[in-house]
Amino acid sequence: MLDWQDIQLFLEVARCQRLTEAARRLGLDHSTLSRRTRRFEEKLNTQLFERSTHGYRLTEAGQRLLAHAEEMSRHALEAVEGLSDQNRRLSGQIRLGVTEGFGTWVVAPLLAAFGDRHPGLTLDLLALPRVVNLSRHEADLAITIERPASPGLVVSRLCDYRLRLYASRDYLARRGRPERLGELGRHRLIGYVDDLIFSDQLSYLEPLLDPARVGQPPQMAIRSTSVTTQYTACLHGAGLAVLPCFMAEPAPTLAPVLGEEVMVDRQFWITARQEQRQLARVRLLWDYLREALVLNRGFLMGESAGLIIPEALP
Repeated sequence: MLDWQDIQLFLEVARCQRLTEAARRLGLDHSTLSRRTRRFEEKLNTQLFERSTHGYRLTEAGQRLLAHAEEMSRHALEAVEGLSDQNRRLSGQIRLGVTEGFGTWVVAPLLAAFGDRHPGLTLDLLALPRVVNLSRHEADLAITIERPASPGLVVSRLCDYRLRLYASRDYLARRGRPERLGELGRHRLIGYVDDLIFSDQLSYLEPLLDPARVGQPPQMAIRSTSVTTQYTACLHGAGLAVLPCFMAEPAPTLAPVLGEEVMVDRQFWITARQEQRQLARVRLLWDYLREALVLNRGFLMGESAGLIIPEALP
């Protein structure tokens, strides 16, 4: 007979692929988890993991067990939800992973209002300059700039948003305003560190700096992996930056440059593992964000400068 605790330990190691991280998440000592994992393999008389300096990789037998373990975990979660009546009381924790800029400027204010209406919920907002990995259970929900393709995920297009080229009014007063793309060669730019961009959807400057369009290439003044850092540098006059309108339009000291010539449209996608999407509290947040962002289409597309907090939504 399988021990449910052994299954839980197995699942965490399989998801994390590193014993130290799995031990931290389980609140166990590293050596204790190692012993218990080996004891579980001995009990089954089967090797579940291939161990190396790169981590723990599932064997073929481990992959087969993982499918059953995930199903057991889903049923256990549903049972706990039903028995504790959490679906009606709307208590518990929701962890949402989202890109840094969108999480800070848009999602955080919306979550503040959502949390006020549902005080029994604890909201963890992971606003990071990278993609949150749902397969490793880093979050219950994720908002991404690329459509996830992993099996077992529920995915929906959340909203569109727009980016423009911005500069501080102080910078424009000192360096002048470019009136066409060909004049960018006389200016300083702010952007991402090319080899550290976590998504091709962030490569805004590459087509913009095509020599056939701009001639002399502009100087890169500051490069950063963080869009918040790029925004702050632009705000303080370091150069021109391609920024989401939802970040730049509310700032009175920033002004759009080159109007319709530099306009980039992108999308956000919302996704969850199938078993998490079925939880009432996760569904509630999913629906709230979708409805709230429909109301804020003008803000996301740079047509208005104020975020609307949807008072009437549940």
